[in-house]
This record gives sequence, C-alpha cells and structure tokens, in this order.
Amino acid sequence: MPQYRNHSEKLSIIKSGSLSLKENVSAFISKIREMETLNAFNFVFEGAVNQAEVVENKIMQNKHGKLAGMVIGVKDVLSIQNKPLTCSSKILKDFTAIYTATAIQRLIDEDAIIIGKTNCDEFAMGSSNENSAFGNVKNPVDITRVPGGSSGGSAAAVAAGLCDAAIGTDTGGSIRQPASFCGVYGLKPTYGRVSRYGLTAFASSFDSIGPFANNVDDISLITE
Repeated sequence: MPQYRNHSEKLSIIKSGSLSLKENVSAFISKIREMETLNAFNFVFEGAVNQAEVVENKIMQNKHGKLAGMVIGVKDVLSIQNKPLTCSSKILKDFTAIYTATAIQRLIDEDAIIIGKTNCDEFAMGSSNENSAFGNVKNPVDITRVPGGSSGGSAAAVAAGLCDAAIGTDTGGSIRQPASFCGVYGLKPTYGRVSRYGLTAFASSFDSIGPFANNVDDISLITE
C-alpha cells in the first residue's frame, strides 16, 4: 500500500489510481483486528468499506469534499445515528444513537469515512483510559504504559496507524495529554469553536471536541 504524509498527498495518490480507497479502508479494518490487544476501538464499522467505494467514485468525478478519503475514528461519547453510543459504560451498553453529532456530520458531509468508535474513560472521566467497561487501552508506543485519557483510544488508534485521524474530546486535558503520551498531534480548539451538539456531556461549560492526527496539516484541515 502506498504511504502518504498527509491527507493532501493521500488524495493525490487516490486520484492517480495508485491507491484504492476501498482497499485502504479494508486494510485499516484488518489492522484493527490484528491489533485488538491495544483495545483502541469499542466498535468497528464494516460498512465503511462500502462508503469508501462511494467516496472514491466522487473523487474520480472531482465532486468530493475536502476530507474525501480520510479515515477517521470517533470517540465513543459522540453520537452517530443508528450506531452504538456507550461512553464506554455498561449503563449504555444497548443504546443506539438517534441522531448524529454536528461535528461528526460536518466531517461526513466533507466525505470523511468513519471507521468506528474509539475507547475512552467511562463518560470521559479519567486521564489514563483504565476506566472503561471495554477494558483499558494500551499505549502502542509501549504497551506497558497508559495512553493517557480520557481520549486514549483515539490517540492510540492514530499512533498505531489504525486510521488516518481520530476525534476526541477535551475538558481538562483529555486530547492534549493522550496526544503527548502517544506521540501524535492533538488539538483542543478554543471553547465554542466546535459545536457540542451530540456530545455526551462531562462538563458542558468546558468540553471541547477536537482532532488527533500524525501531522499538523490534517489537524488544521479537520478543524476547518
């Protein structure tokens, strides 16, 4: 599979025909399965492969959004219609979201592909990702260490190459700390910059939604 430094380069490779987006998404899903011991994902969306085919057709017709082909994991405190929303808690183990969070819908509208829901501290309350009904997340840099929290699953997923980018939430450091622990980029946007509609609240007057990625260009693009 061709390597790429950022989303712009990935998009160019897809357009050149050197990278099949459908195969790219399938490879990510396979890698998630192979690295299940990291426990980075609560749920993986197999339907992302079909969505990849739709997005790739849009790319080839030059009718795509600015995030076309970017494969993104979403912290399991953000709602996606008809998908599980557990907040990594047994309390919500059978709950299915009835609508999609505004921030996630905006990514989808720009043709991002959502590959699954990432593990986190229960209800985003924690700083080590050891407090989850799905079990603790391991740091891919050193599996004997914690990935940080509460967005540890998102940070670990990006660091391990299980997706291009991931979305987390930050109330008192829950993006910034795991980004640092896992050696990736993470951004807590200015409070109010990103809509919190569809985010299961920890502390509504502090919560912010933001991205993880392996480069600053993608952080900027996702935030935009």
